[in-house]
Amino acid sequence: MITDDPRLTAMGLLAEAFAGLHAKLAPALTAHGISPLEFEVLLRLARSPAQRLRMTDLAAQAGLSTSGVTRVIDRLERSGTVRRETCPSDRRGSFAALTGEGARRLAEVVPDHLADIDEWFTSALSPAQLAGLLDALRAIRNRVRPEAAAGATAPCGAPSPGCGGADVWGGADAGDDSAG
Repeated sequence: MITDDPRLTAMGLLAEAFAGLHAKLAPALTAHGISPLEFEVLLRLARSPAQRLRMTDLAAQAGLSTSGVTRVIDRLERSGTVRRETCPSDRRGSFAALTGEGARRLAEVVPDHLADIDEWFTSALSPAQLAGLLDALRAIRNRVRPEAAAGATAPCGAPSPGCGGADVWGGADAGDDSAG
């Protein structure tokens, strides 16, 4: 029967796992006074070259519209965790940059988030399973959302030495996804 297709099972398990993990991970973030989306934005900035991204790249990475990223950055700017910077060579372009307060907030939140990730996700897998899962997820992500690694460049779009194509969730060598 067509409903027994393993592709349906794979998609269903992925959706169920994601929804379940989101439900398990969100409360600790909320307890720290930060939404999962705000945390993602701060983490993406922290893991980017010079701890900043062009607003368009940040929107692409986070899967947000231009107005959606503007609203998130407005909130984070009011909290003092992010600041906007103008691109010196293109006045139409702007960056979102992590502030010292943003780095401090991440340092406060990340240990609890990592504990939850370990409890609900990575501890359920052997090191080999985790490595295989990371490879598989990266391959799928690169196929369906190649823009998710946008912005691994220097200011205003110039290639950044040693950062060409860096995977924000895995660093320049795409080998460490542990904080995502």
